Amino acid sequence: MDDALLLLPDFLLILAGFVVCRRTPLNRPVWDAVERLVYFLLFPALLFQSILRHPLSLASALPLAGAGLGVVAVGVLAAYGLRGLPGVDARLHASGAQVAFRFNSYVALALAERLSGGQGLGWMALLMSVCVPLCNIAAVWPLARHGGQHYLRELVRNPLIVATLAGLLCNLLGLRLPELASITLSRIGSAALPLGLMAVGAGLQLGALREAPGLAAALLAIRHALLPAWAVALVAMLALPLGQQAVVVAFAAMPTASSCYVLAVRMGGHGGYVAGLVSVSTLLAMVGLPLWLALWRLSTA
Repeated sequence: MDDALLLLPDFLLILAGFVVCRRTPLNRPVWDAVERLVYFLLFPALLFQSILRHPLSLASALPLAGAGLGVVAVGVLAAYGLRGLPGVDARLHASGAQVAFRFNSYVALALAERLSGGQGLGWMALLMSVCVPLCNIAAVWPLARHGGQHYLRELVRNPLIVATLAGLLCNLLGLRLPELASITLSRIGSAALPLGLMAVGAGLQLGALREAPGLAAALLAIRHALLPAWAVALVAMLALPLGQQAVVVAFAAMPTASSCYVLAVRMGGHGGYVAGLVSVSTLLAMVGLPLWLALWRLSTA
């Protein structure tokens, strides 16, 4: 129950964005500006600081990093594979594919600390460092291809990818920000989650999911059924320590990233469809995340 309640504030922020946009003078034009602020400044600051905060040693954590990459890779391949099915709308798939394999970084860090304390936080930071670049690159590819944009140019210009790669490089080189700069960046990044989730609510159009309910169900099934099930099997095959196993299973059962919506809107995708997916994903994770952790505990008993 505690794991489920961890996601309740996220859903309430989505609901708050929905109400504020539709029932107050802070209407759609305001939230267009908020989306740009989140995309170009707040989320990049959050990603960079989250990755840089915890020193990494990839050589001593290759099995854990491999497990995380294995989970994300299955999600990417499964999501991309849906594009070849009959009747799948190209724009909706390009917009929503990222929902199947991206994850909510804030929830991931909070839950990792609850599961395994400071050590769990370090393990989740490692997973984020190696998986966030892959997730963002894989998210940009279908949107750039569908929009006729030059893929490599979009990668180089994408602020989320630039921030994650810069954070990973600085971490591996042992570089650290001065304390004043670190505190300032942390405060900038701390605004990313509430404003990003409220922007999801402001753009929410649950009716948009009716445009392709089968695709929505498939993407959410990958995110909340296939990936956690694969993680439970994978951590057993790799014989990871129990603490690391718990973190990987939690990582695989996360709700999708709220920045999926912002990325889709900024790159010309269907924002309403993605906002609906993000909202439903948050609700599903409130139930699914504790269930998958319970199933993993039963498998190790």
